[in-house]
Amino acid sequence: MPRETRQALHHGIPLFLRQLIKTLAIEQTCAPAHGRAVSTPAAGAARGVACEMEHSAAIHGRELLDHGFTIDQVVHAYGDVCQSITDLAFDRGEPFEIDEFRTLNRCLDNAIAEAVSEFSCQRDALFEDKRTQLVNERLGLLAHELRNNIQTAVLAFAAIKAGHVGLGGATSGVMDRTLVALQRIVDGSISEVRMGAGMALHTQVFSLADFIIDIKIAASLEAEAHECACLFSPVDKELALKGDRHLLSAAVANLLQNAFKFTHPGTEVSLNAYASAKRILIEVSDHCGGLPWSDADKLFVPFTQGGSDKRGLGLGLSIVKRSVEANGGSLRVQDRPGEGCTFTIDLPRHSVREGLDEAPHAA
Repeated sequence: MPRETRQALHHGIPLFLRQLIKTLAIEQTCAPAHGRAVSTPAAGAARGVACEMEHSAAIHGRELLDHGFTIDQVVHAYGDVCQSITDLAFDRGEPFEIDEFRTLNRCLDNAIAEAVSEFSCQRDALFEDKRTQLVNERLGLLAHELRNNIQTAVLAFAAIKAGHVGLGGATSGVMDRTLVALQRIVDGSISEVRMGAGMALHTQVFSLADFIIDIKIAASLEAEAHECACLFSPVDKELALKGDRHLLSAAVANLLQNAFKFTHPGTEVSLNAYASAKRILIEVSDHCGGLPWSDADKLFVPFTQGGSDKRGLGLGLSIVKRSVEANGGSLRVQDRPGEGCTFTIDLPRHSVREGLDEAPHAA
């Protein structure tokens, strides 16, 4: 349960009690109306400038929101004051005049109203900020996916146009798959708008070796464009992944593109995919010189960019993390200070045989 800080207490119940005492004291004088400068008038009465109690209650409501309190706790904090005062007066045998009780109730009602009003206003503003951030992230996700596939298509087309590869070769296949992926992204986005929900996962069992081969072709074009080497280790042909191939392919492609973007010129980017116990690990390593922050988790915060190259939205690693987790995996990073860093996608281990067993059922 959250606790009020010293600052929140300064604008909270203790201050309210001092203002209540001050109001009661003024009301005992020959000019009781002057108490309205301290406490608010009755609900619905005409109001001028904000009084002391109104101002401090609003600040208190805002501070309680900042420290994780609920609106119920805001109301009960003031409601408990009434119970405590009446119990204390009864225990001490102190007389409780009707006018004093009316003043107490009036002050409590209006203080609660101001605290709750400010609490709700700030909470709504906070929700709106989060909603805007979510919309920006989703738009950023779409833009990022489109940019990645378009970049791959441009590189493949450049290689075909230069005559280095044939129209019936593997590079042409990459172009075909990239165009299909672009169509799938657009179609999925339209469906998402129509249904008001996220894109459904298309889960299947597929060969890890074939998966890496497809990625290797696009990565080779990327490496050539960035004038660095790209090394891939051999992959066990019996290993398989189970999940949304498109999402996982985009996740690995994002890691590779991020590695090519930050690795030093003339160095290498490597990808190793292998099994460890019941897991499959896909590691992407670069020679960027190490992470810019001591807190590696900061890399996965949306709209965060650590290097000098500020192209893009700073969403790549956040998207990778969400895509991997949606497929039952995890993403972590290992900093190699002065050398580079290694990003690891950790997924459940499956076998190619599982995919063959599922094929008749899928038909």
